[in-house]
Parts: sequence; C-alpha cells; structure tokens
Amino acid sequence: MAEQQDPVFQIQRVYLKEASLEQPNSPAILLEQEQPSVDIQLGVEAGQVADGVFEVTVTATVTTKLTDRTVFLVEAKQAGIFEVRNVPQDQMSAILGMACPQIVYPYLRGNVADLITRAGFPPVHLAEINFQAMYEQQQAQLAAQGGVANA
Repeated sequence: MAEQQDPVFQIQRVYLKEASLEQPNSPAILLEQEQPSVDIQLGVEAGQVADGVFEVTVTATVTTKLTDRTVFLVEAKQAGIFEVRNVPQDQMSAILGMACPQIVYPYLRGNVADLITRAGFPPVHLAEINFQAMYEQQQAQLAAQGGVANA
C-alpha cells in the first residue's frame, strides 16, 4: 500500500517582477491645488513553472487624475514562487487564489507606496484586501458565465 505523503507549502521567493511610473503632465500639473481622483485596480495571476512549483503575481495599477489629465500612473507586479505538493487538486485553486496572494500583497503595498513617494507625491497606501472574498467573487462570476454558456 502506498504511503500518504504530507502536504508541502513553501515560499521559495518573493520578488518585484515589474514596476513603472509615468508623470505625463509634469511639471505643470504639480502646481495644481485641487485633489486628484485616485483609481486602483488589482489583479491576481497564477501559473505553474515546474512540477509542484507555481508563480503567483499580484498586479496593482494606481491612476491619479485631475479632471481628464493624468497626475501619475503606477503599475507594479509583485510575484512569489511557491512549492505546493501533495495537495488535493480541488484545493489548489484556492491556495493559488487566496493563500499565495495574501503572502505577496504586503510586499506590493510597500513597493507601490515607496515608488509614489520617491516620485515626489504623498504615498498612496493600498487598502488591505480580503483575497478570500475576491476569490469567491471570481469563482461565482466564472460559474455564472459557465451557466450562461451551457444554457
């Protein structure tokens, strides 16, 4: 009889994969006194890079505007490499969609705030994210789309 192997979940590395900052209307827009609007978009991607090894990337795009003019635009991708073995297949999606992003996200928050501060602006601190709720919402949307496609 084959032995049951214990589940393995290990962080191999967390790294800043990509970061960009644009200030297309500087320096003139820096003299404006009104408060800019801030739009923050987040995304999560996961992919297998080797047997039992996965890369999970959390992306943040922060856009600040005064009316229709961009003050600054920051996009950053923070990634992690995780070893995940001997985990039931039905649990893999949740691990890659919730547990891994929860580990990577604090690094992303720090890097985004630092990049904006280094650009000469007050830092924008990304809010805490409930990746479980985000994951469950994505799963519900996929189920709804699947239901429509199968109808």
